[in-house]
Amino acid sequence: MVLQFLAGRGRSEPQAAPAAKASATGPLVAHVTSGRIAWSPRDTASLTKQAFAGNPVGFRAVKLIAEAAAALPLILQDASARYADHPILQLVTAPNPAQGRAELLEALYGQLLLSGDGYVEAVTGSGAVPLELHVLRSDRMRVIPGSDGWPVGYEYAVGGRKHRFDATGPVSPILHVRNFHPQDDHYGLSPLQSAAQAVDVHNAASRWSKGLLDNAARPSGAIIWKGPDGQSSLAPDQYERLVAEMEAHHQGARNAGRPMLLEGGLDWKPMGFSPSDMEFQKTKEAAAREIAVAFGIPPMLLGIPGEATYANYQEAHRAFYRLTVLPLAGRVAAALGRWLAQFAGEEVSLVPDPDRVPALASERDAQWARVAQADFLTTAEKRDMLGLPPLDEGGASSA
Repeated sequence: MVLQFLAGRGRSEPQAAPAAKASATGPLVAHVTSGRIAWSPRDTASLTKQAFAGNPVGFRAVKLIAEAAAALPLILQDASARYADHPILQLVTAPNPAQGRAELLEALYGQLLLSGDGYVEAVTGSGAVPLELHVLRSDRMRVIPGSDGWPVGYEYAVGGRKHRFDATGPVSPILHVRNFHPQDDHYGLSPLQSAAQAVDVHNAASRWSKGLLDNAARPSGAIIWKGPDGQSSLAPDQYERLVAEMEAHHQGARNAGRPMLLEGGLDWKPMGFSPSDMEFQKTKEAAAREIAVAFGIPPMLLGIPGEATYANYQEAHRAFYRLTVLPLAGRVAAALGRWLAQFAGEEVSLVPDPDRVPALASERDAQWARVAQADFLTTAEKRDMLGLPPLDEGGASSA
């Protein structure tokens, strides 16, 4: 489909063809090459491979936050009303033919967590609201700053081909959401950057454990040969035969527990774990907790053993939503709503609805009960405290 699009660009038709809407970066995604693989690099592509695709704790941490934040219900409202139907809500619900709201937002949150930056492209048409929204990969995007330091464009590069988005118009075609970075003016800081050392330790411990499993899970013992006349070494052919028999009949999970037949002069000396071997598992668990802390996830939600910071799972789940998911979703939704409102020319805001989050049901019930029992507040003041739109003159909600 990309080749057909590129081939069609050079032909001139005698009659006007119907307008086709498509992402401007679509032709750039035909060929992708992988970069150099090195140990513990700090660039986005390598960090994603080591800490997300190659580490179960990092993978689950990103997926847990992105899926929870993308599943939050969104509310579009202005100063006086809450909208049940609006072109911006329709666009967010069906942003493009390949993705729905949850898929688009999960991709946006995932890019933000993995790289510290999230980019959304708006495909505009004749209407005020964009026709489509697309999340672009942050490792392919470059910010082009102007003379005053503010971005004047964005450059998207794939396989040697580049496309530049002009951001000097009234509304930028690219929404750039980034995490706070104290030492960079244009790019955000990823949680993976802070957790990179813990990821290295966790991956190294996993490889060490894999090596032990490949060697029957532990250095179970040593074979000692005492030959006649004090000889302490085997002949080359005897040594190779002994090694071949050990590899064929006494290594690996399939041969676990199999008895060993020793010939004359051979003696078996059993061995166990050393104290340093036993500490390796604790080091791995400590590294996993550091990764969880960098992402703001209670370790018990990831199944990481250790000290229980929270009294129970429900309390940890509630803290996860209150301290991690809602701040992230609120910041991204506000930026997305403000950007789309500029296209529509309206003063509206997009916010997540915490009242419809099951994990926060107990907090919501307690808050509603406190507000309802406050006799010194009017109905309008109570609705304002609960974030509800005001009532019209007939007593009905203006939503």
